[in-house]
Amino acid sequence: MKSTRFINANVIDTRNGKVLANQQVRVQEGRIVAVSDSPLEGDDDQVVDVRGHFLMPGLVDSHVHVTAITPNFALLETLSPFYVGAKSSELLEDMLMRGFTTVRDAGGADYGLAKAVDEGALVGPRIMYAGNALSQTGGHADMRGPGQQTFEGCFCCSGLGRVCDGVSEVRRAARDEIRKGATQIKIMASGGVSSPTDRIDSTQFSIEEIDAIVEEATAANIHTMAHAYTARAINRLIPRGVKTIEHGNLMDEESCRLFIKHDAYLTPTLATYDALAKEGVEAGMAEHLQRKVFDVLDAGGKALEMAQRHGVKMLFGTDLLGRMQRHQLNEFHLRKDVVPTDELIRTATCNAADAFDYVGDFGEIIPGARGDIIILKDNPLDDINVLTQPDEQLMLIMKDGAFYKNTL
Repeated sequence: MKSTRFINANVIDTRNGKVLANQQVRVQEGRIVAVSDSPLEGDDDQVVDVRGHFLMPGLVDSHVHVTAITPNFALLETLSPFYVGAKSSELLEDMLMRGFTTVRDAGGADYGLAKAVDEGALVGPRIMYAGNALSQTGGHADMRGPGQQTFEGCFCCSGLGRVCDGVSEVRRAARDEIRKGATQIKIMASGGVSSPTDRIDSTQFSIEEIDAIVEEATAANIHTMAHAYTARAINRLIPRGVKTIEHGNLMDEESCRLFIKHDAYLTPTLATYDALAKEGVEAGMAEHLQRKVFDVLDAGGKALEMAQRHGVKMLFGTDLLGRMQRHQLNEFHLRKDVVPTDELIRTATCNAADAFDYVGDFGEIIPGARGDIIILKDNPLDDINVLTQPDEQLMLIMKDGAFYKNTL
């Protein structure tokens, strides 16, 4: 069994927000098998001297769209899946080279792309995928303009979602995504920026439809994530068993109470609003859709402050589209003045494992966890900016025990 031993490592204990000095870590067959402050016995195929630098688990982005090669989703649905897959490979490799070893796709990626990464045909982070997000007619994944009266109903192309109405249809849609291996189900539960016919402040799907979707996900032992902006949308979702709320820009104090009561998580995505406001039209988004960004832009920061003040558990997510995905690490900058550094690191590591029911599988340097490791020149607990400078700071990237970068 191939093994790697790291010596002289300052290990970042993500769960407790502290440094474990002068550690040795052994990775064998893709998993961490030992962490010790004394020399590990036995021989290893490779020994890496960390030389006192900082070893931590690979990062997790809990809201990506790896197939969103353009922010124009109506155009995306017309593109060849082969072309989209090829272009997605570039986005995936860039994510891994920023230190992300796991990403949760919120609509678009499927079993084929995830399998290609798992088999090594594509270089990128491990993909947890929702398949097609579920949307009502006229909802956030219905990309028809008001003048389009027909819907082809083709879900084999490159869009991010599928349209379904009524309890029977949403059950069938959820079951179909589960059949195709979805690791979570995505519900479009409010209006959004990139959809042409809905309003930001609308709620989407009836309570009965939401209950049916959550019930199917629960039966399959996977979680549900829901796109929702307003308190009205959020506050009807969390008591139904939705585990993570995506965006949440317009939530209220009651939302915070519900997050805590039901052990739900918030995934702010400030990076995408910042990027869309600055370059959304230039990147390919229709101008009339880009204007909707300003309905939620400033509110995102206020929601982050409210959530932090109330102790709401949060995840690191970016939701960036097309060429704007290069701003992925900017999410750390946008949160750092509100969220303490140790908590911000948890949002991008062990909080994700907790939320997705993968405790101990990733997000920590502990025996049994995947061999997903990054090594940084300096201590990110002292300065979160360390994580935002991969060219200068990121010395080593390992995923599942395999090296993808090593300058040590």
